[in-house]
Amino acid sequence: MYFDYFYTEQSENYTFYRIPKVLFTDDIFKDLTTDAKVLYGLLLDRISLSRENGWIDDAGRVYIYYTIKGVKKSMKCANTKACGLLKELNEFGLIERKKQGQGKPSIIYVKDFTRFRKAELWGSDKENTKDTRFRILDDRKMESINTERNNTELSNTNPILSGLDVDKDERTIYRDILFEQLDMAILYDRYPLEKETLDAIMDLMLDVICSKRKTIRIAGDDKPVNVVKSQFLKLNSSHIEYVMDCMQSNATKVRNIKQYLLATIYNAPLTIQSYYQALVNNDMAEGRI
Repeated sequence: MYFDYFYTEQSENYTFYRIPKVLFTDDIFKDLTTDAKVLYGLLLDRISLSRENGWIDDAGRVYIYYTIKGVKKSMKCANTKACGLLKELNEFGLIERKKQGQGKPSIIYVKDFTRFRKAELWGSDKENTKDTRFRILDDRKMESINTERNNTELSNTNPILSGLDVDKDERTIYRDILFEQLDMAILYDRYPLEKETLDAIMDLMLDVICSKRKTIRIAGDDKPVNVVKSQFLKLNSSHIEYVMDCMQSNATKVRNIKQYLLATIYNAPLTIQSYYQALVNNDMAEGRI
């Protein structure tokens, strides 16, 4: 029949949800369920409306509101599945949910799906760069080991810093490595009012990495500096975000901020998943997501 087909510009008379093709074609997203991909497209569609409504945080990031009830209606599913789909997207890193408290619904940041491909493409280059820097560091180590040491008591100017005796040249090299590895420029943009805290965290990491001591005390235990150094050099920006979240959510008075930070940074890879999982479970239990 005549009306069974689309003709000329007739297809332009309809509105469509746009789901990124890469979610279905790229192996990076092969473990993401089809329903979760569809929901991501629905969430992505809300971005333009949120921008028009002025739903933008202090860092310039657009956020949306999408309640469990809204997901159930859009996806034609039950409460359990709606919560599961949001949880799946959150664990995959495609969305980020923030509680507002006082009975208000959580806000959702829809995260850029293209960053997965960028990370994959840049990964090998960054590893090559780091390997080169470490080789340079090893070559210069014997030459610089007996050169002028930084004997300044850093803690006089910043109580978070440790004031350890470290080599200036070595510290400069590692500072460059950490600045790139931790994506400090992005963290500065995300936490515009906490630049000093971010700098203090990186300086504390540098103190440990460049320390000439054999052991360092973390959470009451003396650990080999080389073990702690290895742990610190594996961290990325998500671990530092976790440390910042821990500091902001900690209501107890911290008597020794240096020891608190050392323990939090060192244990970040082990505790980050359970920490955010607990937040997700709490949101789900209270019906805020």
